[in-house]
Amino acid sequence: MNPSTQTLSVAAILKESADRTPDAIAIVVGDEQISYADLWRQTREYAGALRSRGVKRGDAVAMLVPNVADFPRLYYAILSLGAVVVPVHALLKADEIEYVLRDSGATILVCAAPLLGEGEWGGALAGVPVFSVLAPGPIEGVPQLEVLARDAVPIDGYVPCAPGDPATILYTSGTTGRPKGAIGSHLALVEQTHTLLLNTFDLGSSDTILGCLPLFHTFGQTCALNTALRTGAKVVLLPKFSGESALRALIDSECTIMMGVPTMYIALLEAAKNTDERPRLRYAVSGGASLPLAVIERFRQEFGVEIYEGYGLTETSPVASFNHVGREPRAGSIGQAIWGVDLEIAKADVDDHIELLPTDELGEIVIRGHNLMTGYLGRPEDTAAAVVDGWFRTGDLGTKDADGYLWIVDRKKDMITRNGYNVYPREVEEVLSGHPDVASVAVFGVAHDTHGQEVMACVVLTGGADTATDALLEFAKEKLAAYKYPRRIEIVESLPLGPSGKVLKRELVATYERQESDARM
Repeated sequence: MNPSTQTLSVAAILKESADRTPDAIAIVVGDEQISYADLWRQTREYAGALRSRGVKRGDAVAMLVPNVADFPRLYYAILSLGAVVVPVHALLKADEIEYVLRDSGATILVCAAPLLGEGEWGGALAGVPVFSVLAPGPIEGVPQLEVLARDAVPIDGYVPCAPGDPATILYTSGTTGRPKGAIGSHLALVEQTHTLLLNTFDLGSSDTILGCLPLFHTFGQTCALNTALRTGAKVVLLPKFSGESALRALIDSECTIMMGVPTMYIALLEAAKNTDERPRLRYAVSGGASLPLAVIERFRQEFGVEIYEGYGLTETSPVASFNHVGREPRAGSIGQAIWGVDLEIAKADVDDHIELLPTDELGEIVIRGHNLMTGYLGRPEDTAAAVVDGWFRTGDLGTKDADGYLWIVDRKKDMITRNGYNVYPREVEEVLSGHPDVASVAVFGVAHDTHGQEVMACVVLTGGADTATDALLEFAKEKLAAYKYPRRIEIVESLPLGPSGKVLKRELVATYERQESDARM
């Protein structure tokens, strides 16, 4: 068959489930429950409104919407038209929103009313028309998509696309310069969903998933939303995460599966100190960053379930490896490659080609498979640097054992070099996380005149703890070689987090290097 005659759409995920199980509940937000049939009808109405405003196949449509029912309505409406979804991080400021709109070539921005302060300004800077959802009433100069949807003719069904056509443009976190738009194809997203359901997760139509992961991020979109709706499960959306609200939602909604990033599990453990109630979870999933072994053990003790760790990136749709449910998880490992995807270890200091390393040797994790992005939008040089010999270079250092389990050591860019010795922050974080009074920790390197870099840690204590920094230093010195333990530990109220819940180490580095510089002046 000629590839140009093949069709596929991520929108089929919702449409087919609505056909099979129309009365089943798809989305829960607070007291609101939306069936699959109603969600698909509302999606087609939103698509009709967008079509009436000129949105067509191939157009990029930006959406700045938190975890509410309007996210799936709009997400699948855009995809139903054959257009491309450009999710905007909910914490971005106007200048950053302008950049995403201009870089993606977005034709319109649909913005939740509570976010219009930055969203409308960003749209104006980019010269992109802005439409609202969630507005309690008319807003001057900003058409309401809900009103347009009531007057528009709903679409009948989704527009068929070629498997390789773009479905999403997801922007990386921009830790090394301006964010880049990773293009996800319909094939990569649909195949990821099927692989997770068939060979990775244990997830069925009777499950209820807590949707606390931000849906504008690839983890929430693929693992919580697309995968759950593909199998006809229920997704309980949490518009704003806190440990207390998440624990309450897990209990009240009788959630069976929790998906989150490490900071969410740490917050849940803190919240659990205030109540004896526990949810009826079957298991939990963690990704986005390394989960300390101490947190896995504490969660098992408090909630009675395993946390299965996985690994992936925006560029890999996102899951590339996982401690597959049904197999004994190996704590600290990111698991084995998912079906149809290869993960190997390559020489980290060779840039122009891929040179694979033997078992148990340390190097850069590289990935190839059906889950890869088609490239960075408008950045052929960046794409060529990231995808070499068909392998995506992750920038993460790790090893692979004889059983195919992968172990992350750290990010290449986060590695600290002290007196010529390499120090991996994750190893130090694992040690400090093992202290009973430590809730979370971030280890990073700051510039030092004598040592090149010095090892530093910022620690958040558990509720009620009053451990001094000297005690934490001694704890680390007992367990780490002399060149590894942090010479400075700061106890802080919280760690800076990005929109997806990752700790922003670059902000910590900038803050404390500036302090050191000021102190020397």
